[in-house]
Amino acid sequence: MTVASTRDPVDKSYRKMVAGMDRFKREHALAPQAALRFELLPRLPSTQLDGITLRVAGDTLSLPVAVAPDHTFALERNAQALKEDAALIASSKTSTLTWRARVRSPGVPANMRRLGDLRLECKVGVQAGLLSNNAQLFAWLGELFTDPDRVCGTPQGNYLFFSERPLFAVTLHDGARSEALPFDMLYAGGTQTPATLPFCDCQVLLDRSFYAPLWDRSWSDDTLLELHYQDDPPGPADTAVADDHRSMQQMQAALGPASVVRFDSGYQAWRYRYPSLAQAKDGAPRYADFVILFGPDGMARKARLSDRL
Repeated sequence: MTVASTRDPVDKSYRKMVAGMDRFKREHALAPQAALRFELLPRLPSTQLDGITLRVAGDTLSLPVAVAPDHTFALERNAQALKEDAALIASSKTSTLTWRARVRSPGVPANMRRLGDLRLECKVGVQAGLLSNNAQLFAWLGELFTDPDRVCGTPQGNYLFFSERPLFAVTLHDGARSEALPFDMLYAGGTQTPATLPFCDCQVLLDRSFYAPLWDRSWSDDTLLELHYQDDPPGPADTAVADDHRSMQQMQAALGPASVVRFDSGYQAWRYRYPSLAQAKDGAPRYADFVILFGPDGMARKARLSDRL
């Protein structure tokens, strides 16, 4: 018996993608003014997104899918593709790509994301089977990766979002309420190692990755997440770094070893934790994060203290 071709096990299922589109329609109230597109992101340093092509391939059909210059695309509904359980196939190996749903409400500033949009992105993305690190190694986790309500409705879901540029901090704004996103919700939790990165969608996007409090309904859908980028100048919320603490060597000599997240760009985020004067709602101890961003030259670019010590 001769097999003419086989599908890559991580090609995207057309049926699942359409199921994600159906989910978007059902829960459109999360982002009533937004449209749905899907987005391609790099998974490896060698990934080239410009010029990439997509097609829906089944047993008897092959339908081209237009990819916009920003590497986003929309899918048309096709009964024959559904019947044949077609796959969405990219001209680049699927293992070199990360896929996401893209939901953007009009009028949101370029450096902000709306929480309702992110909630809907997560539900559509999980329903569409876009998580690209779950097929084999994590298959035993079952529903943790395939149930949108579990992934998007609990703190353990850990659905990653990606900013346009490397991040330094994220601040949530909901009416008069503002709060910094904890450091644990940046950079894929700050716990990735060279051994674990190949299994993370953030493999080459670590400095652009963040989680959002999708499950916390005390933040409304209209909450805006303000993204503060690494290459932004220091802002009003940032902490001045003293001249005698400006280098990595000086900082370590003064404060001791830090938890360090290293990026491919040569930048590093150093984190120190201290007891905070504030108390958590349940009365448990609360900690303040002192985070310093160092450039490739080993000098501090800016710093931020999350709470009073």
